[in-house]
Amino acid sequence: MVNDFIKVKCPDCGNEQIVFRKAATNVACNVCGSKLITPKGGVGEIRGEVLEVVG
Repeated sequence: MVNDFIKVKCPDCGNEQIVFRKAATNVACNVCGSKLITPKGGVGEIRGEVLEVVG
């Protein structure tokens, strides 16, 4: 699917990573382990700044 991946900046450490915005499980920051996305049955609740849509 197009536009299902986004680049998010972690609010705790500033790490930028690409994540699936419709994740079925919690998505954690690869650097500090902070929760970036919480699943909500569709597009997840995003905690952090969305920098760009990838895809």
